[in-house]
Amino acid sequence: MLYEDPVTGIDIEKQTATTISGKLLKYGTLIVATGCSASRFPEKIGGNLPGVHYIRDVADADSLISSLEKAHKLVIVGGGYIGMEVAAAAVAWKLDTTIIFPENHLMQRLFTPSLAQKYEELYQENGVKFIKGASIKNLEASSDGHVAAIKLENGSTIEADTVIIGIGAKPAVGPFERLGLNNSVGGIQVDGQFRTGIPGIFAIGDVAAFPLKMYNRMARVEHVDHARRSAQHCVKSLLTAHTSSYDYLPYFYSRVFEYEGSPRKIWWQFFGDNVGETIQVGNFDPKIATFWIDSGKLKGVLLESGSPEEFQLLPELAKSQPIVDKSKLQSASSVEEALEIARTSLQAAF
Repeated sequence: MLYEDPVTGIDIEKQTATTISGKLLKYGTLIVATGCSASRFPEKIGGNLPGVHYIRDVADADSLISSLEKAHKLVIVGGGYIGMEVAAAAVAWKLDTTIIFPENHLMQRLFTPSLAQKYEELYQENGVKFIKGASIKNLEASSDGHVAAIKLENGSTIEADTVIIGIGAKPAVGPFERLGLNNSVGGIQVDGQFRTGIPGIFAIGDVAAFPLKMYNRMARVEHVDHARRSAQHCVKSLLTAHTSSYDYLPYFYSRVFEYEGSPRKIWWQFFGDNVGETIQVGNFDPKIATFWIDSGKLKGVLLESGSPEEFQLLPELAKSQPIVDKSKLQSASSVEEALEIARTSLQAAF
């Protein structure tokens, strides 16, 4: 109802929130669900030029689609989710597509170098070009003021009539800093029931820094699955005598190249924690799996092109963290065999 009239301040003592238009809203319970805002390039280096896009909401997506219908040369800055998913869609539109990022490989926060290489090769086969280890100096405009190129710190220039910046997001704490922020993961600090340090005020979703119970650390998760589950847990705590702490299992997935006529569809799922050493099984033909093992325990697993039954096994493994025989996993001749070894370890744990 007040989407166009955001809150600009709160008075904790009087339990009121003030909106940008000056409205005063009285509350008994306040839930902060402001999410995140896209990280942007500064205006002084061309971050707001016409033809430069950031993706965070439906309006952003609509604006991007309108630009892509007229685009010829697309440059995507960032090698994470936004970069991978937009690039896969763009080449389906037959656009000249380049991804630029400062890291050594795609999805550096999750993928191992060897796993990233498999996906990079597939993207290149589909026409995507990569410029890795690159830093942006500025975006350049044409005579009409529209973005025309990206200049790198090494002096080279890449032509572009459409640019998408996908370099992450920042928790939208806005006027809620007084509630207490977490300096390590960002966002508003909450407990296992999403209560802030102020009675009657809660924070959920992307903006909340919450205890990741199974790993005994604070975390902030930017994912629709967590947004929904945290909201459910918070409201249940409010409306009932429910007092259990939120126990979330980190989960990420991506589905790309699923358009009609695509020679190869991609669908991977990851559950757990990507810590410890890794074992990779499979040749990406189409399956490949990566297992993360720490102190002998299976902490996380990523699977590409699994069957429904195989995908269903992943959260069970990540939740239970069974002790696994690394040598057996390493010698597995197929993804199916590796998953069966993991399943057997799971059964042995009970």
